[in-house]
Parts: sequence; structure tokens; C-alpha cells
Amino acid sequence: MSLQSVNPATGALLETFEETSPAELDRIIARADAASRDWRGLPVAARAERLRAAGRILRERQDAYARTMALEMGKPLTQGVAEAEKCAWACDYYAEQAAAMLADQPRRTDAARSYVRFEAIGPVLAIMPWNFPFWQVFRFAVPALAAGNAGLLKHAPNVSRCALEIEQVFRDAGLPDGLFRSVFLSNEATAGLIADPRVRAVTLTGSDRAGSQVAERAGRHLKKTVLELGGSDPFIVLEDADLARAAKIAADARLQNSGQSCIAAKRFIVADRVAGQFTERLTAEMGSRRVGDPLDPATALGPQARLDLRANLHRQVEESVRGGAQLVLGGRLPDGPGAFYPPTILTAVQPGTPAFDEETFGPVAAVMVARDDAEAVRIANASVYGLGASVWTSDPARGEYIARELEAGSVFVNGLVKSDPRLPFGGVKRSGYGRELSEYGLREFVNIKTVWVA
Repeated sequence: MSLQSVNPATGALLETFEETSPAELDRIIARADAASRDWRGLPVAARAERLRAAGRILRERQDAYARTMALEMGKPLTQGVAEAEKCAWACDYYAEQAAAMLADQPRRTDAARSYVRFEAIGPVLAIMPWNFPFWQVFRFAVPALAAGNAGLLKHAPNVSRCALEIEQVFRDAGLPDGLFRSVFLSNEATAGLIADPRVRAVTLTGSDRAGSQVAERAGRHLKKTVLELGGSDPFIVLEDADLARAAKIAADARLQNSGQSCIAAKRFIVADRVAGQFTERLTAEMGSRRVGDPLDPATALGPQARLDLRANLHRQVEESVRGGAQLVLGGRLPDGPGAFYPPTILTAVQPGTPAFDEETFGPVAAVMVARDDAEAVRIANASVYGLGASVWTSDPARGEYIARELEAGSVFVNGLVKSDPRLPFGGVKRSGYGRELSEYGLREFVNIKTVWVA
């Protein structure tokens, strides 16, 4: 089986990659297992120095990496540069903080001495998606490597060149040979890799369907999993919010990465007194964003990553309109090549329609109206997902109260929801379990060992 990388802006075939053979896969796993044993034996400071080197490489080559992302999955150049910089930030952060995160923690007990240790477990398999082809890999890899583990990357097939460039970053940073490797596998071969006893844990970022399948497979072999899955984040606008600022950030939140982000705002729940004003402002903001060639620095929105993804998004819009939603902006397939889709706004979105119930993975904003704070919370929580949420108000205390009522892994008050190396990232409900980033993410893939000395 061969994997194809296709430019979503033009439909042109970029590259073809051959699947990793069973014999080669066995060699890769064996080398990662051996390399991890040497790597974990190094002082944390030595591992940190390699991570700093990776950060320097990312910054030096960020323009080239941004171009690869633009070609393979349509990310606008400026956003690709920002993604590479964020990866470098994660490298720097863990280089600085890993020693403290991994330090033994004394506990006062009836022992003469007792403490908690954090020890590497070995190779960790990462099954990663295409939408943030560098960041989502580094979000897993940097803390896992800092802890002393090895990494095996099974990336989305359409970003295979990104996968190889990430592998090269770590190789050029001086990590041991084989410690971090990319593999090109079918779903069947991936299931076999999960079962391999040398693979100690699995992390997946992707759909809830994929997460369920991976968790089931890993569960048969009693392997730890971390799942970061879909989201349908609510963006709650109260009547006292700064509407101009909220609308601008709302457009940013919905259109970042051409709308293809699990943590993007998707459901805009607005107080009825200001719903009309907010929708007008949001329409102006979203309608002003330039759609075009992701290699053009002036482009704000590139194409959707694949034609089949665009087709599914358009189906969701059409079904929602048939179910009673009003189309305010966009919603029509453009002529010409590529997988482009316009910024789209739906109002009067009804329960039971895709825009209300499903994750819309593209530049589609669903606007809903709430009579009061309690109804806003009820609508926000009426989702199978619980990844992120935001609340917009001039009263921070009111925003914090609502934040405590929302079923989500992250809630931002008057701010754009985003991942940050300093803070844990993950969700609840069908958005997954476990955490990435911060000390919580680093400790997902370690043996938390109790030592008791009489």
C-alpha cells in the first residue's frame, strides 16, 4: 500500500510514500526499545540540552516547515510559521522545567524515608492527525522524550512529508538513533503495532470513533492510553460583553486553521438582548477574511485538507438548513479547483441537526440564542463533547461562575481557547481522557513509583 500526499489547494499529487514493511517495522521497534533504555539513563539535563537544540532547529527552519504544511494540508503560511514557533516554545519549556517535574517527591509516612519517583516506561506510540501536523506531534513528543521515553509516530497519511521532517528535527538535535521514528502503516498494521509488547502506551489525537477503536485495542493488552478527541466548543457571549472584541475573537476562534481545529469555537451561544448586534459584527468579521492560496502570505483561510472532508462539511450545512437553520453567510461550494469552503454562518440552529449536535470541522459558525445564563450553560453542556469553552463578559466573577458550570477540559474567560505548554490540555465526555502538556502531560507516560525505606 502506498500513501499519497496531495495539495488540497490544487489537487496535484505531491509525493507517494511506501508503507513500512513488517520486517522494517520490527527493526524500528527494536531500535526504539533499545534507544529508550540508553536515553532514560542520561541525566535530565542532558536530555534537556537535546530538546533545546530541537527548538533552535525549528526556529531556523520555520519557513520551510510552514511551506510543507501549506502544501500538504493547506495551512496558511503565517499560521504554519506560528505553529513551528509554538513547537519550539514547547521544547524550551520542557528543557527548563523537566528536571523539577521529574524530581523525587518526599512523602512523610511511618518509614524512615519514603518518596515518589517518576520513571520512563519505554516506547510510546502516537497516532496523530493532519490538522496541526507539527504541533500535535510535538505536544506529545517533547514531554514524552523529556521523561526518558522513545516515540513512534504514525501520522495521518496526507502529511507524510511533515512526519519525516519532524523525525529529522530530532535526529539533527542529537537524539540517539532510533529514539524517535515515523512509520507509515495501514489501520490493520497499526492495530498490530499497538499489540506489540515493546510498545508500552498509546496516545491518539483524532475523532471519537478512532479513539474508541484505539482504546479498545489497547485495552485488550492493558496499555495506558491518552485520547484527545473531537470538540464542539461553546463560545458564550453575555449581554455585557464587549461585542466588537468578542466578534473579532469569535471570527479568529472559528476560522483559525481554516476552521479545522478540535479546540476551535463552533457553537456561538449569545444572550438574546445582543444576539442581533453580535451576529452582524460576526458576519462582517468572517466575511472580511481572505480565502485563497495558502502559500500567499495575505491569505487568512486556505482550503480544507481534503475534498471528502469538504463534502462532509457541506452536507452538515445543507442538512442543518433543511432542519430549520438560516444561512446568513457562505454555505455554497465555490467553483474551481481545490477543497476551498467559504466562511459560513448559520442562525436559528435547531437541536437534532448537524450544526447543533455534531462537530463541524471547517469554517462554519452556528449561532444560538439564550434567554439567560442558565440557558446558555444548558445549551453549552448539551453536547457529547467537552474539550474547551469560552465566556465573554465585562464581569470576570460572573464569567468564572459560568466556567465552573461548564463541562469542559478548558474554559477561558474573555480569551481565545488555546493549548499552552504551561497548562494541562484535554477533555471530558467524548472529547477523550488524559492530559497533554504541563507536568500533568509529562506524567501520563511515566511509572509513578512509590519507594518506602524502613
